[in-house]
Amino acid sequence: MILGGSTDGDSNRARKSWSKRESLGIEARRLDPNPIITFGPGDLEGVCLPHNDALLIRARVANYDMRRVFGDSGSSVNVIFQEAFEQIDLQGCEIHPVKTSLYGFAGHTVRRRGEVWLPITLGSGDIKKTVMALFTVVEAPSSYNIILGRPALNAFMVFASAYHQKIKFPVGNQVGEVKGDQHSSRRCYADTIRVDNKRARGKERRDDPQQEEVCTVEELKEEYEEVEVMPGQPGRIARMARGLEPALAEQLKTCLAQNADVFSWSPKELTGVPAHLAEHKLNILPGSRPVKQKKRHFGAEKDRVIAEQVRELLEAGHVKEVQFPSWLSNVVLVPKSTGKWRMCMDFRDLNKVCPKDCYPLPQIDQLVDSTSGYELLCFMDAYQRYHQIPLAKEDQDKEPHIKG
Repeated sequence: MILGGSTDGDSNRARKSWSKRESLGIEARRLDPNPIITFGPGDLEGVCLPHNDALLIRARVANYDMRRVFGDSGSSVNVIFQEAFEQIDLQGCEIHPVKTSLYGFAGHTVRRRGEVWLPITLGSGDIKKTVMALFTVVEAPSSYNIILGRPALNAFMVFASAYHQKIKFPVGNQVGEVKGDQHSSRRCYADTIRVDNKRARGKERRDDPQQEEVCTVEELKEEYEEVEVMPGQPGRIARMARGLEPALAEQLKTCLAQNADVFSWSPKELTGVPAHLAEHKLNILPGSRPVKQKKRHFGAEKDRVIAEQVRELLEAGHVKEVQFPSWLSNVVLVPKSTGKWRMCMDFRDLNKVCPKDCYPLPQIDQLVDSTSGYELLCFMDAYQRYHQIPLAKEDQDKEPHIKG
């Protein structure tokens, strides 16, 4: 249910005037005779039964074929979402600003960019109908591209049947119809559920971050078991999935023990990749000015974590102290699934002045095909992987430095 909008006026005075006119003068207008519209067993052809799918159709909007169009008789306005609006070329279409807010059935407001008149066509072949409809451009995430509210549905005189997955409407003395797209309907439903779940988890994490971390750690303990890679040396353990066959689990433990020398357990043990094999280089655009961010405050606990990780990097020789840097950025602490913190750098200012790689990854389908025929898949957690490939000496003065 979407309420509000400027259908009956964009101000309180306009809405009051509209309400008075409607209450004082209700006349029965004689309309031209329309053909009889019915739904029968023949309309179920191609429909997957039983189903509980929403009725999503295709329509032609401003000379563009638009999918994921939802006919909603509970909406008081026609809605086109910002992402879909930007993908169609509407040069010359003026967006009129509006003041009235939109409200969902839960009472939350939705940000509106404005309103625009667009032609919309339903039907196919010679039996189709076009009307001009007023759309509200909404800046909100949605699985749909367009919501056809009561204004457009009434303008088309639509008769809809969700069970038959079809809408019908009069076109002169004929009946036009549009079939629903069940596949898109189910995809939209799945996408909406996934987005809502992510939003709910994010809200729970913000409300009680400690509770989220504790739950995540407990879940990991149930899924994995700890294995001593080097017996007799505490702390040097690896995680292995539970529920493996005993023979396979023993084989993996033996493989880890035989190759224990390839693992590193602290920054000091990381020898790094030699510069002649691989090194990072920064291709900063000529004429770019260095950016120095203002110092951020993280709190006592995060300051302690930052100081500890910086000390480890200094002792390992991965970073060095600079007194007068040309670039200056803050660190960012990201919570890990284990409940610990990962210290990252805010490279956004630096990335803005570096050219973008149009093809950063190889052909993914070829990489996937190369795994065909293998029975085991290993995920390697590269410890301190960000510090193992050195930065070119000529670019080290351009890298953002840690404040503190």
